Amino acid sequence: MKKILSAVLCAAMLMTCFTACSKEDKKEGSSASDKKQLVVGFDADFPPMGFKDDNGEYVGFDLDLAKEAAKRLDLEFVAQPINWDLKDSELNSGNIDCIWNGFTISGREDKYAWTDAYMENDQVVVVDASSDINTLDDLEGMTVAVQKDSSGLAAVNDNEELKNSFGELLEEDNYLNAMMELESGAIDAVIMDEIVARYQIQSSGKNFKILDQTVASETYGVGFALENTALRDDVQKVLEEMAADGTMAELSNKWFGKDVTIIGK
Repeated sequence: MKKILSAVLCAAMLMTCFTACSKEDKKEGSSASDKKQLVVGFDADFPPMGFKDDNGEYVGFDLDLAKEAAKRLDLEFVAQPINWDLKDSELNSGNIDCIWNGFTISGREDKYAWTDAYMENDQVVVVDASSDINTLDDLEGMTVAVQKDSSGLAAVNDNEELKNSFGELLEEDNYLNAMMELESGAIDAVIMDEIVARYQIQSSGKNFKILDQTVASETYGVGFALENTALRDDVQKVLEEMAADGTMAELSNKWFGKDVTIIGK
């Protein structure tokens, strides 16, 4: 009887051991097959760089660039919309790997590990086409809007004379809200990225105009956490490859009708 009981216990122990090993092997196999990701943080209300289209898909020039970069690095591309004024906490917490969305280098040079600039841009003033506002001086006493924590806001803060001339400066959650306020007549002007302004005016057919005078000039790059220079270097390398083989120009033509990129030029 003791021999039978012993044999049964032995068999049970062996089955437990095999089951545990099988589960562990499966777990390890699953881990090994998981593809590493490139999680790109972007403002989903910033066309044509990154936004949600009519089909509910995230699209845009920067997202196309990032997707191609991920493909070349054998990484799974993940488009992660973020609250723009919380972008630093998203990056530093590791929720995203980089900020790639018409992200201005100027004034932020020491806060991120940057790729080289791949586009140039101006901060411009958008007003109703029938407005009497034609120069920066005409903004005196006017209600002007910018996006929170944006390069447009930084440009205004760097120009105290201009800022102090406004009747009121409003900080909107995003540029789309600001342009809706402009269309309704609730505000007099919006200071924003020229790339975005021209795309919005062209695609929406809204009756806006852009002043000839600019508030500031800047460049766009991809921003990583300061310590994440290895991934930054990898992305920089594929951006240079995309510029050299014509992929970057092709994507630029898709979104802007011409090549507006500057890497390798």
